[in-house]
Amino acid sequence: MTGAPPTDETLRRVVMLSVHTSPLAQPGTGDAGGLNVYVVESARELARRGTEVEILTRRTAGDQPDRVELTDGVVVRHVDAGPYEGLAKEDLPGQLCAFTAGTMRLLAHEPEGAWDVVHSHYWLSGQVGWVLSQQWDVPLVHTMHTMARVKNLHLADGDAPEPPGREIGEAQVVGTADRLVANTPTEARELIDLYEADPDRVVVVPPGVDLGTFHPADRAGARAAVGIAPDAVLLLFVGRIQPLKAPDVLVRAAADLLARRPELRDRLVVGILGGGSGSGLAMPRALADLARDLGVPVRFEPPVDRPTLAQWYRAADLVAVPSHSESFGLVAVEAQACGTPVVAADVGGLSLAVGDAGVLVDGHDPARWSAEIEGLLGRLSDQAQARRLRAEAAEHARTFGWDRTAGRLLDVYRGAVRERARREHRRWEHR
Repeated sequence: MTGAPPTDETLRRVVMLSVHTSPLAQPGTGDAGGLNVYVVESARELARRGTEVEILTRRTAGDQPDRVELTDGVVVRHVDAGPYEGLAKEDLPGQLCAFTAGTMRLLAHEPEGAWDVVHSHYWLSGQVGWVLSQQWDVPLVHTMHTMARVKNLHLADGDAPEPPGREIGEAQVVGTADRLVANTPTEARELIDLYEADPDRVVVVPPGVDLGTFHPADRAGARAAVGIAPDAVLLLFVGRIQPLKAPDVLVRAAADLLARRPELRDRLVVGILGGGSGSGLAMPRALADLARDLGVPVRFEPPVDRPTLAQWYRAADLVAVPSHSESFGLVAVEAQACGTPVVAADVGGLSLAVGDAGVLVDGHDPARWSAEIEGLLGRLSDQAQARRLRAEAAEHARTFGWDRTAGRLLDVYRGAVRERARREHRRWEHR
């Protein structure tokens, strides 16, 4: 047993685990996405509140340093586990033992009681966190981000289901974690209904948005910055290019819109910001070929840094989030924070992320999406309505902030520490 558990005033150090994707990776390609943003931003806010964070991730290149200081109080540590390159996320279950052993070697010099909480992100990290939590006798707090059983219920056409081994691994993490952090009430219900999670251990903590980066600003200037014509009609998709995220729905909807509104052809631009990921890597040209075959003008852009991404959001008439499954939908909130209306699929956490400030679409029928997009564009063509819609989007996004997320996470950590201390006390009483 480690030293005395911290009090509310002395929650000192947290280990975050992100085994399969580094917080230093560029979101929008490969396996990097909202999870990466979540880990970075929540760790920064925790550090601002006086809690040090060490983030452990797998080394994927020989030139990556052992230690990177992300900001004051936040350190990223690279752990050797398997070949640096050539391993897909699906290969990583076979490297969890190596990652766990590497973590223990890396942190072996730390004094007893050095860590207060282990917070794991995604099920692979949860498997490692399970061992560390028991080894150090500290609470395991886990955030799923995505779940196999949820994804398998909402598969895109032609997409492969998640394997049974992942479902088993997730269920094990759910059964052992001291606290399960759900992004939304919908995700909390899914944990309880699909994984039989103990409701008393499930806590809803919505992610945040960096309101210092994502905020309304001059739209004309944003268009000039990213090379979009002043009179263009820009429909924007931001995310990884894979069937789960369904960028094809936006392309098909744009084709339907052009068939009914041919006068838009010279002005319409579909912007796709992101890189190939997951099963989308098997068909790297599929989306471009679809756009060509349908005659839709698509501008493909690689993932960009956060300030440039904010400019793209501001430049857009609307942002589309047509995903088949989303635990939250960070893109939707980021876009709204920039004052840009959102059209999103009514799935998962998007109803919370979008709220009443955007448009939720039932299903993925391109004709229905086209009609909703056309309706929103019509409202935006009226200057008074456009100002109101953009103001409502920004106001809704301001209800999400990483400072609030970090504050709630600290409450979760402290609750888990107190509960574990009570269990230990009862165990000693019965000896």
